[in-house]
Amino acid sequence: MTGAFLFFAAASFCVAISVIGAAWAISKVGTAAMGAVAEKPELMGRSLIYVALAESLAIYGLVIAILIIVKV
Repeated sequence: MTGAFLFFAAASFCVAISVIGAAWAISKVGTAAMGAVAEKPELMGRSLIYVALAESLAIYGLVIAILIIVKV
């Protein structure tokens, strides 16, 4: 195995794990947020913020993967 293969394997593993974690978080947060919005519609803006925070986990994984690939 070459060194480049290990960098790409680590980067893909990093993205895969972060996306799986983000998907799990969004499923839990989104379900709870929409339940709260069903009871109090004025909470819609706050619930979108929570879902966006959960989605940022995938973005962090992508940034780390890019840093791994460029060897910083």
